[in-house]
Amino acid sequence: MDLRARDVMTTDVETAHPDDEVGDVLERLAKADFNGFPIVDGDEVVGIVTQGDLVRLFRKKDRLVWIPIGVPPFSETLPYAVDFSLDELDLGIDFVKNARKDVSEVMTRDVVTVEADTGIEEVLAILANEERDINRVPVLEKGRLVGIITREDLLRALQTEIGR
Repeated sequence: MDLRARDVMTTDVETAHPDDEVGDVLERLAKADFNGFPIVDGDEVVGIVTQGDLVRLFRKKDRLVWIPIGVPPFSETLPYAVDFSLDELDLGIDFVKNARKDVSEVMTRDVVTVEADTGIEEVLAILANEERDINRVPVLEKGRLVGIITREDLLRALQTEIGR
């Protein structure tokens, strides 16, 4: 197989900025068909954030507290449920505080990327690595973000290649 990252990447990449608020990014993710954004400052990929990174902000002790539906600062209904006990009276303050944090406070800074000319076998090794558990890998060319490859993109490309 002589496929390269550029052959299977999605080029229309939605990104977020390090200064974007968590609440805004979470709303965008709730509407998207994917669950993570590369964080870009200028042309440089400085991080990546996923729904998992954001939802972890809303954990209380041993319980998972989901984002409240229709509670400010979220302006739209999100497809998440609420699971909390009413004795946690500071909960609303925590939601507002966490939702207003910059996404740079929760993003993963150690971003695994590939170059556009990287062979598909190397991309497969990255996305199949159970220890890192990466679902998407940004694709760079001369240091600039030019695309992204998800596991789904890779499987679709492999299916097409095998079918030939």
